[in-house]
Amino acid sequence: MIRAPIGQVASDEYRTILYEDPRRLDAAAWDQLVCADADTNPFVRHAFLRALYSSGAATPDTGWFTRFVTVWRGKQLAAAVPLYAKTHSYGEYVFDWSWAEAYERRGIAYYPKGVVAVPFSPVPGTRIIAADHSARREAIAIVLDLVARMGLSSVHILFAPPEQIEVLTAAGMLIRTNVQFHWRNREYRTFDEFLGAMAQPKRKKIRAERRKVQEEGVLVQRKVGRDITEADWRFFVRCYENTYSEHCAPPYLNLDFFLSIARDMPENLLLVHATRDGLPIASALALFDQEQSALYGRYWGALRDVPCLHFECCYYQMIEFAIERGLRVFQGGAQGAHKMARGLDPQLTASAHWLRDPSMHAAVRRFVEHERNSVAAMIDELNEHSALRLRQERQLLPQRAR
Repeated sequence: MIRAPIGQVASDEYRTILYEDPRRLDAAAWDQLVCADADTNPFVRHAFLRALYSSGAATPDTGWFTRFVTVWRGKQLAAAVPLYAKTHSYGEYVFDWSWAEAYERRGIAYYPKGVVAVPFSPVPGTRIIAADHSARREAIAIVLDLVARMGLSSVHILFAPPEQIEVLTAAGMLIRTNVQFHWRNREYRTFDEFLGAMAQPKRKKIRAERRKVQEEGVLVQRKVGRDITEADWRFFVRCYENTYSEHCAPPYLNLDFFLSIARDMPENLLLVHATRDGLPIASALALFDQEQSALYGRYWGALRDVPCLHFECCYYQMIEFAIERGLRVFQGGAQGAHKMARGLDPQLTASAHWLRDPSMHAAVRRFVEHERNSVAAMIDELNEHSALRLRQERQLLPQRAR
């Protein structure tokens, strides 16, 4: 049972209002705060979070109980937190199933728990959205207090940026690290120039993979914003659903969600479309933010098996787009060290966790400390295998020449 939290509370300086339906939020105030945050991205925009709710993807029916926190200083929104109470651990990408099992063995309820995240989106970015440091610290204290008031076992702030991780650590939360793979734009002017920065075997492999797709008679195109038609979205959703079906899992998102973000935030959307003999066979979706100079790879699916088409749609087309737009980074997402052969490098990500039961908090502290050491060692090892020729040449230099 998730106890209904207080709807509004005031302190000397701040007033807090919770929202169970994000559609009732002041969208303009929320987005103004989001845009002012240095670690923003499109996934925390009101339109994206609203689409998750209105489409039925993240609602109480699917185990996501919205408890969005807004902290007001007078009439000004000073902080906002996308908090959910959850009855499961699906759609998070920071796996805590073993913690839930440990709770069960002790006869303690792990669910419901609190999660501060963008559902189904393991994209690093602001989580405690705030106008200044004072408001951020206040919002963190409010969230920790709400966990107790709502009867939640814990709170998990997923994929937070480094500056917020420091503040969350100071608030007594435990830090858990993981690895994603990101591509960095080193001021490349063309895709060939990017290939020129790679070790010769990797460069040769990529060219061979792209050639295979061409030899199969596949035409790959990129569409942005309102150039993406409803027919394109319907086909993309077929591909997206097929990917989940192949993994014997129900899809998290639906056509209503994608049509909603297409209507409300088209300027952030990139769709890669593959056809053969005039018929669509595959599609991949990314979001991008020109002001933040970042591209975020998201979903992919294919109805025909074509060798190397996945690499073409999900990596090479994305990297080409990033180079053409002058974007600094392409976030290729979690998992898959094979991404390193395509020019992506390991990137440390972090999440913060607080468990209300003192003994379980202490046990998890020991776990995450050991895990952090393992992740650090893994990143060191992965960095030894970077596809970039410049890094490999640097490693051959004597220590005094570095």
